[in-house]
Amino acid sequence: MAFPQDPLEVRTEVLVGDTWADATGDVYTRSPITIERGRGPESTRTSAAKASLELNNRSGQYSPRNPMSPYYGQIGRNTPVRMSVQGTESYLALDGSSTGIAATPDHASLDITGDIDVRVEATVDWYALPTQVLIGKWLTTGNQRSWMLHMQEGNLTLRWSPTGPGSFFAGAALPPLPRRAAVRATLDVNNGSGGWTVRLYWATSLDGPWTQFGGDLTDTGTTSIFASTAPLELAPTTATITPPWLPAAGRIHRAEVRSGIGGSVVAAPDFRPEAEGTTSFADSAGRTWTLAGTAEVSDRRYRFHGEISSWPSRWDLSGQDVWVPAEAAGMLRRLGQGTKALQSTLRRRIPSGSPLAYWPMEDGATATRAAATSPTVAAAAVTGLDWASDDSLAGSLPLPKLRSAATLRASVPPSSAAGWHVEMVYNLPTMPAAQTEILRVAVAGSAMRAAVVYASAAGIRIEARDSSGAVLAFFLYTAPDALAAFTGVWNRLQIFTSDAGGGQTRLSAAWLDVVTGVWSYSATVFTGTQGSATEVAGSWGAATEGMALGHLAAFDVAGSGSVPTVAVYDQADSGFAGEQAGMRMLRLAAEEASTVSLALVKGGPGTQAMGPQRSAPLLDLIEEAGDVDGGILTEARESTGLIYRDRHSLYNQTPALTLDYEAEGEIGPPLEPVEDDQKTRNDITVTREGGASGRAVLEEGPLSVQAPPNGVGLYDESVTLNLAEDEQAAPIAGWRLHLGTWDEARYPTVRLMLHAAPHLIPAFLDLNEGDLVRIVNPPSWVGPGPIDLIVQGWSETVDLYTWDAHLACTPAGPWRVGVLDNAERGKLDTAGCELGAGVTSTATSLTLVTTRGPRWVDTATHPSQFPFDIRVGGEVMTVTAISGTTTTQTATVTRSTNGIVKSHSAGAPVTVANPAVIAL
Repeated sequence: MAFPQDPLEVRTEVLVGDTWADATGDVYTRSPITIERGRGPESTRTSAAKASLELNNRSGQYSPRNPMSPYYGQIGRNTPVRMSVQGTESYLALDGSSTGIAATPDHASLDITGDIDVRVEATVDWYALPTQVLIGKWLTTGNQRSWMLHMQEGNLTLRWSPTGPGSFFAGAALPPLPRRAAVRATLDVNNGSGGWTVRLYWATSLDGPWTQFGGDLTDTGTTSIFASTAPLELAPTTATITPPWLPAAGRIHRAEVRSGIGGSVVAAPDFRPEAEGTTSFADSAGRTWTLAGTAEVSDRRYRFHGEISSWPSRWDLSGQDVWVPAEAAGMLRRLGQGTKALQSTLRRRIPSGSPLAYWPMEDGATATRAAATSPTVAAAAVTGLDWASDDSLAGSLPLPKLRSAATLRASVPPSSAAGWHVEMVYNLPTMPAAQTEILRVAVAGSAMRAAVVYASAAGIRIEARDSSGAVLAFFLYTAPDALAAFTGVWNRLQIFTSDAGGGQTRLSAAWLDVVTGVWSYSATVFTGTQGSATEVAGSWGAATEGMALGHLAAFDVAGSGSVPTVAVYDQADSGFAGEQAGMRMLRLAAEEASTVSLALVKGGPGTQAMGPQRSAPLLDLIEEAGDVDGGILTEARESTGLIYRDRHSLYNQTPALTLDYEAEGEIGPPLEPVEDDQKTRNDITVTREGGASGRAVLEEGPLSVQAPPNGVGLYDESVTLNLAEDEQAAPIAGWRLHLGTWDEARYPTVRLMLHAAPHLIPAFLDLNEGDLVRIVNPPSWVGPGPIDLIVQGWSETVDLYTWDAHLACTPAGPWRVGVLDNAERGKLDTAGCELGAGVTSTATSLTLVTTRGPRWVDTATHPSQFPFDIRVGGEVMTVTAISGTTTTQTATVTRSTNGIVKSHSAGAPVTVANPAVIAL
């Protein structure tokens, strides 16, 4: 990129049909391209990204209704558009399709049967739920399997086959990784102790240094790798798995395969130096790589991905100047337009298990039948139901309750499969005194013609009956804890068959407490085949009055012994209560893959646990999860999708971009600090949705609730969050109080004139919302630096010779948190300390008087704690020693650590310069 000596080309492409058409030549340069993304410094919600440009439309090709346009019928509302500039290096772009790969043919050097060392540097979604394959020599056809490296739900796994048909695997949870990172796996086929060992590593690039994670993964028995004829691919597809394992979507920068751990390199594709559009090249190990399908070598760095929702045509009076002032928006705009609530978690999840028939029973209050989800399945005939009368099950919309007399009959489509499974949710208020029918299943193709579950104070009874109604076999389960679990709470009742061997069938009933997750089982065995379910029925009397039930489904799937194989209700029944916020976002995106994609950026062990997912619009549910965790939800630049940065990823960052105020052109005017109360909140109450509250108040200090001049007065806030536990409310309130009372000037806008400082462009291209920007050498009148800021979003304006960017920023100070045993971040602040006597600007001995809480450490007792920094009147000093063991101590200091030098009066407050903040 020779900008600004040469004009800056912003490539603009419009998706026409399934092809990206280059519209760069049609973009008028008389009006600069403007792009806005992220959120403002005062905002808590991310706005949809926006881009504006003018397209030359003299030929009418951008008029959607012009039949003479080559794009006729292919552009219109929400046509995708993307904008990019040339980057500093190329990469292999993979879209995750099964045929979009890069491959090199099998070669003798690739037929590694012993130790192997595999490394990949990539920019991908490391925590995606579907399995993504990074690299491998793995072909299921003909059992030509050697090895592959893949990711699944945040785990990295090396899989290998010693023989071709079967395979071994070893994996571990990935640590928090940046979007661009390198991973490595080694296999020691004979570790010298009669077994094999796999080790997994990560690094910021393929150059290392490598950090091992997951420990040594070992097992007994030595192993080997099958020398298959499969090509080496970035990345192979495993279609035999359901759903199929596909190539990772994103960018592969380079990779290495070594024969032996740290051994000779046998393949080393490096896409960074390759020209855009390259389809074949030889790597440094002599392997020739060829691209297929949608895979491409690209050097583009995307600034915007979005959709053009309208194509207004404009022209001057002469008709010689015709143009389209196009306004494009990110996907948040479209997601925010819809108000349709997603169905309940059970209603959404159960069809994925391919039931023969499913009756949700979430019908409205005036329903007369229970509608099935499939048009080929008849509605269930019912009587005596009070519809939509119980909304207490987290995973469901309101369900019906039984009156004193009620019936249900639901026909199940025929199936030739051996075995069946019927399941429903229910809440029986009290246990009937006498034996009472709970559910009945009619069966065909078996000596058993009906399976019935009864309940009474005597126990839970399951019966197999023949065609005459006689009992073939039964079992009465009387365990007190199981009987207690059968009533008074939401349960799932399962009735299913399994092969008991020797021409016998096991008939089982199982019930699960939805809240505690505890199962109870009852089973009996009869001679005969399993048959298939043909009808589900219930006939209920006064003993079951008030029982709520619903989500009745029948499957042609047998159990395994006494264990059911249908697990589609799991977690959906409770609305996924207790699910981490980040995982909820990923799951919702996976379930709504045709609507939205979402990548997770992790910075720590996990996100906040959530309460149940209720029926609400998709974007509301995603934003609700972000509110619970406290991270940043934003739109992707490199593709159409969303990115969530969890709260942990914002802690203790190193600068992604460093700006020198004194360097010419790096920071454009104006740089204006703001001292205001825009974000001040000093009395915060957080309430768990449907639960208890937690409150945090700042009682003392310059931003406390005290009236001026001792504080700023009351700035209160009350929020309700969908938390999993009441205990979460108070810590979250405390963290919000910390953010709302951070005493630091705001720099809401930082201007970058990239045309005047083009050396900043590479770092700016990598900049993301939530990154830390550091300004060094600020003007003396604003105070000492550096100034650390969190980028919340930005706007950029681009024409041929100008590239202006305005960063929307908030202070980074609140996100510097304590780290145990860390010299810089490991010291808690004093509860109260002041100077016992005034000091001059050159004094190196201070009298410290502790007015509250424990005294300072002393050098004699804690020598390893020195040196550390303190702050007095804005001056930072380095403490090299402290003597004295009472509340009055003497400190030896080095003055003016931050460039401030001044005298200080007795009584001046003394604090730790960078006190440890307990992170949420």
